[in-house]
Amino acid sequence: MSEESTPWATGLTVAAFVAAVIATAIIVLSIGLARVHPLLAAGLNLVAVGGLAPTVWGWRRTPVWRWFVLGGAVGVAGAWVALLALAATGANA
Repeated sequence: MSEESTPWATGLTVAAFVAAVIATAIIVLSIGLARVHPLLAAGLNLVAVGGLAPTVWGWRRTPVWRWFVLGGAVGVAGAWVALLALAATGANA
């Protein structure tokens, strides 16, 4: 029985790129929406992630898509942490 090796270097590079793009997009869009109304930014983030999560969760075992799922999860989590830090310091006002 032959077992395929996991392309860790390539996969983690893809995941890092996806995480950076997603985190940047979420932060920029959320700051823009927060200027209109803070609850709009929070609500849209929750609706978007909640709506996409079931579909993306199904991709986690597909060989290529699993790296995009990892990058997306890290990007969303990182963006939310950064947005909470910005909100706590009042830097986005």
